[in-house]
Amino acid sequence: MTPAQGRRGFLRSACRHCLGLGGLVSAAAMAQPTDKLIPARFSRPALDTDEGGLWALMDREETRLRRSSFAIRDEALHKYVRDLVCRLGGEHCADVRVHLVRSPQFNATMAPNGMMTVYSGLLLRVENEAQLAAVLGHELGHYFERHLVETLRDRKSRAAAATVLAMFGLVGGLASLGVLASHFGFSRDQEARADQVGMRLIQAAGYDGRQAALIWDNLLGELKITGGEEAGKRSPMFATHPPVESRRDDLMKLAGDGGGRLGVAEFDHAVAPHRFEWLEEEIRRGQFEESLVLFNRLLKRRPGDAQVLFARGEVRRLRDKPEDLSQALQDLQAATSEAESPVLAWRSLGLAHRRRSDAAAAAEAFQKYLALVPEAGDASVIQSYLTEVKP
Repeated sequence: MTPAQGRRGFLRSACRHCLGLGGLVSAAAMAQPTDKLIPARFSRPALDTDEGGLWALMDREETRLRRSSFAIRDEALHKYVRDLVCRLGGEHCADVRVHLVRSPQFNATMAPNGMMTVYSGLLLRVENEAQLAAVLGHELGHYFERHLVETLRDRKSRAAAATVLAMFGLVGGLASLGVLASHFGFSRDQEARADQVGMRLIQAAGYDGRQAALIWDNLLGELKITGGEEAGKRSPMFATHPPVESRRDDLMKLAGDGGGRLGVAEFDHAVAPHRFEWLEEEIRRGQFEESLVLFNRLLKRRPGDAQVLFARGEVRRLRDKPEDLSQALQDLQAATSEAESPVLAWRSLGLAHRRRSDAAAAAEAFQKYLALVPEAGDASVIQSYLTEVKP
């Protein structure tokens, strides 16, 4: 079981079903009390029904997910995300199991049996608790409205449903829910309704609903860097969603004028222990242009962030365009000048100097790296480089 990490993975597989942050709804609908939007807790359906079979399949997939090497087993982070889900979901908290998944995709899913998955690529990209709440609230909206079950029961989808459900035993784990949802795709009406419910949930919890529009802007920015201005229209992610041109405006209208809590400090504290690992996974994703958009945005927020400076420098070093080496050196030198510089920044700095044939600077960086991590797995390789570049 391996999360998709292929070319353009995180946005192409980033749920046509799950992150439909758009769809304008009427002011009258938005005035509906939150308690009217949240149904009573769901009872487990009979196994011999369509829904019961889906629940049983999802139960098996959840068992696999618990055993997966991609599961993030951090009790503090898990509690943080689960507490947020509980603030949004009310009494349904008792039925929702949150699973954190190590994968660079921007994704979150919600199965009818209460299994919620949140990917590390999402946690790396959202900037505060309000933005995370916007994503989770949208997922809960699909869950409360039972959109996946509704789509499964659509007569036009019955033949397809049998085919897709038969795939569950072959696909396994994380992929299964994504296969099912991407095969069917939620309608625009369903996406709009999930947006309505999600927005009411996050605002009732005291968050600034306008943060949902910023998520959309940020994702679209990553798409455009390789797909151009029309990227949003061509992306499978937006096939069932409102037109790109109106998306941000619709979200802002849905949010209204009211502000609310952002939860920046709380979010940063919760993700801090894992952030560097997630940055490394983003580098390994190999979509350098998209990654640079992300890293530039993160550095605009925190210009002296040593972890992100390293990540941007490493991406530039690996991309190796004509202008990249000098820019990579600038980033890596800036990263290593910070008090909390990642150790790997010294290794990358040495490799960049070596490529530039600056033997003295390369030797200094390599020596610093080996002094900090003498038992590094690549110590013998770096030692050979050091021998090579020593004046």
